[in-house]
Amino acid sequence: MSKFGDLIDVDIPVLLDFYAEKDNESIAMHSALRDVAAALGDKAKVIKIDVDKNRELADALRVKGLPTLIIYKNGEMKWRYSGKQEVNALIEILQNYM
Repeated sequence: MSKFGDLIDVDIPVLLDFYAEKDNESIAMHSALRDVAAALGDKAKVIKIDVDKNRELADALRVKGLPTLIIYKNGEMKWRYSGKQEVNALIEILQNYM
């Protein structure tokens, strides 16, 4: 989990997308997340985390529904949502933490 700490302990917002390859809503979010990452460039990070390959982390963060989106900044959780989100809504939410 020390690697996880390194990922989230930065001074820009980090959007984590917890997903599963077998979950249709998770897969549908991939293109939206690419658009978010492209729109924000180096002002934010977007990181996809496969819950099947990272079960310990998903359990530690109590990820139940997919997709689960979490924003961290400076190592602190700022926002969390389970379910699909629109590109513009995610961009706006991330901009609140810049």
